[in-house]
Amino acid sequence: MVRFLVSILLGVVVTFGLFVFMAFLVSSGDRNKEEQQENIIVEVNTTPPKSATEQRRRVPPPPPPPPKAPPKQSTPEPETNNNTSGLSFNMPGVQMAGASTGLSAPGAGIGRDGDATPIVRIEPKYPMDAARDGREGYVVLSFSINEIGGVEDVEVIEAEPKRIFDKEARRALRKWKYKPKVEEGKALRQTGLTVRLDFKMGG
Repeated sequence: MVRFLVSILLGVVVTFGLFVFMAFLVSSGDRNKEEQQENIIVEVNTTPPKSATEQRRRVPPPPPPPPKAPPKQSTPEPETNNNTSGLSFNMPGVQMAGASTGLSAPGAGIGRDGDATPIVRIEPKYPMDAARDGREGYVVLSFSINEIGGVEDVEVIEAEPKRIFDKEARRALRKWKYKPKVEEGKALRQTGLTVRLDFKMGG
């Protein structure tokens, strides 16, 4: 009976001691948490951290270049063929009523009576095939001069060799310009005129 009572008392004492010890542990844990919360320091930094990347500055675009002035229109020059390939052309005067006429002066008046006289002569081009083969020859052409000095009705009368220089001779003669024949102050049309164009290889 005595042992039973002693064991009960001992159990009560041990239980009480355990409760006291647990209460101590709980109170010490809350105190450590309060101390840790008090030791927390909050820092507020208002200046932004320096960035390693540089800020890109916006550069304004360059002003557009001024508009270019339109090119000056050059006055067209009269067509002439500069003979730089060593080729020569023999172009005698035009045969009119048995007389050979030369180039007229630029200031000659159209109102004066007289036969037609050439103002502009265009040299014919030497055909490439004939120049390559070293061929020479001539072409005799007949033509008419109208009232304003233009050349019309160009036909080949004679050619040596045939059909080699005809095309270039006709093309050049159509570009010739004349002061037309004038009688009593009036320009007249002339027909049946002839000219010979010689094609020779120059040295």
